[in-house]
Amino acid sequence: MSKKKIVVVGAGFAGIKATKTLSKKLKNEVEITLIDKHSYHTMMTQLHEVAAGRVPFTNAQYDLHKLFAHRKNVQILTDEVIGLDKKAKKITTKASGTLDFDYVIVAIGGEPNDFGVLGVKENAFTLWSMADALKIKRHLEATVEKASLEHDDKKRQAMLNFVVAGSGFTGIEMVGELIDWRAVVARDYKLDESDITLNVVEMMPTILNTLDRPDADKVAKYLAKKNVNLLLNQAITEVKSDHIKIKDGADIPTYTLIWTTGVQGNTQAQGYGLAETERGHRLTANAYMEAQGFEGKGIYVAGDVSGFIEEATGRPTPQIVEAAEQTAHTAAENIIADIKGGDKHQFVGKYQGTMVSVGSKWGVASLMGKLHLSGFFAMAVKHLIYVLYTLQIGSLWYFFTYLKNEFFHTPDNRNLFRGHTSRLANVLWSVPLRIFYGFVWLTEASSKWVGDGKLLKPSTWFGKGSWFTDDLHFPFAWLKETAKVAANGAADATAAASGAAETAAPVADATAAASGATDAVTTAATSGAAEATKSVAEFGLSYSYGHEPMAVLDKVPNWLEPIFKLMIPNKEVALFMQKFMSVVEVALALALIVGAFTWLAAASTAALTVMFSLSGMFYWVNVWFIFVAIALMNGSGRAFGLDKWLQPWLQKHFFKWWYGKSKSLYK
Repeated sequence: MSKKKIVVVGAGFAGIKATKTLSKKLKNEVEITLIDKHSYHTMMTQLHEVAAGRVPFTNAQYDLHKLFAHRKNVQILTDEVIGLDKKAKKITTKASGTLDFDYVIVAIGGEPNDFGVLGVKENAFTLWSMADALKIKRHLEATVEKASLEHDDKKRQAMLNFVVAGSGFTGIEMVGELIDWRAVVARDYKLDESDITLNVVEMMPTILNTLDRPDADKVAKYLAKKNVNLLLNQAITEVKSDHIKIKDGADIPTYTLIWTTGVQGNTQAQGYGLAETERGHRLTANAYMEAQGFEGKGIYVAGDVSGFIEEATGRPTPQIVEAAEQTAHTAAENIIADIKGGDKHQFVGKYQGTMVSVGSKWGVASLMGKLHLSGFFAMAVKHLIYVLYTLQIGSLWYFFTYLKNEFFHTPDNRNLFRGHTSRLANVLWSVPLRIFYGFVWLTEASSKWVGDGKLLKPSTWFGKGSWFTDDLHFPFAWLKETAKVAANGAADATAAASGAAETAAPVADATAAASGATDAVTTAATSGAAEATKSVAEFGLSYSYGHEPMAVLDKVPNWLEPIFKLMIPNKEVALFMQKFMSVVEVALALALIVGAFTWLAAASTAALTVMFSLSGMFYWVNVWFIFVAIALMNGSGRAFGLDKWLQPWLQKHFFKWWYGKSKSLYK
């Protein structure tokens, strides 16, 4: 049976969702081609962060090859679709010719809508692509640099007057980033922060009109607090290179207008010959996401370009990420049903909430129509959503990339934790602690190898007191009970042997001698116990002369005992674990000393410390092990350690092996 050919046009949120769903559920039945004019998926919801220089552009660029590296039924094509032959079922591309298809999903997204305002195309900046974001970033830097050297006060004031048109999600998030950016550039270019003016122009009397009013009002108050001018009930009528005109005829001098007033369907779709909505250039679709007029022909639309009218609102699906993914899921599932058999299902929008960030540290969120958050917790939820998205698309690469750029490598304190989690600092000063901590673990581990022997005489190692003998060192009660049963068995055997030889005088003499020795040992033990009772373990986090240190726990907690019993059920396993752990501890110690895989080694020692504490084998005075281990996870192996060379080498070769080589074009 020949494989069905599926083409997905557009690698936005809808295109990625559709391709992932089809690839997973139709592993051997189809050949999928994902076409986009870029070799990457753009995280549209992070473009404002790139534009204002908070994160590198790579944070919002997800290479398509990395997303689909191990999907053998997916091919990536970097190209632009310029024609769609519905009858012959062929797609014409700009550079690669034609492709046959059995099914196609058109998910080419949207584009900014200038509403015909004069001068927008020539003089305003839009924020709808990575190119847009980088263009804004370069312009902002260049404009502030020029303004810092400008002697004409009026021109200087106009150059430092930044305007955002539109108070929807994109506009408010953009001006929120500019709040943080303003402080940074004022410092760098020796300006007074008050010299830089931020404005939002909105034709409606209120901002964020798709949010619940109380949430939107919180944002308005926050912007006012941050000295952002809200110019409400003001429609822009014309945009010039050095000023904008508003409806009352007034001019606002500015060299920077960022236009975020609206979105429409991608006008590129006009060449596909599919039915469009009356306004907004969106493609009409039925409830199965089939293109209207081509039902049953294998032609589907999804994402921002879809103009399906939702019954509940009487309006097209909102141009948000949730709607894009849900329309894509509907289209993909209906193609799957057509190929594998089964019922098709209609689209029903289920939107869980909205979130708006206003800079790196503050935002608002409305979840499931009931839970309203603002400030830190709203931003925490937004970050969680981003992290879950990276896991949803199956990319640990971008999971760690997001965490790195948003939390750990963020300059100028521009993250949720106000820079406290950022590691843009010298790790040199952690090196002495890393080496010392490594030697602490090496000393602890070596005592388990040497036992009662001498450290400088390896021939005396592995004897009495060592963890490599058959002596049990784990303090677990169930292991002692096993050992006691074995000892009782041995005692019974000894008693039997004694009865058989009771007439032998030498044996009797030996028994008497043994009895005397036993009495002596018992007396000594009793005396030792009496002395021990004089010393009571006391809590402390450091050793104090004359005091007995207290164990973290005196036995394994009841809730944990079944787990330990499962891991170490008997003496044989316990003896193996003793030897294994002794080797592991030495390996971790050496790794820390030489700075190899330091993050993993430090994390492992923290985990071992917790495990030893829960097993009753660790003292409060050594709990500092945990906190030192966490501190050393800051990349300390990259200063005077092997990680400086080892980690980049492994990353280069491992990721090249795992993902292959990423390219700017996929043909």
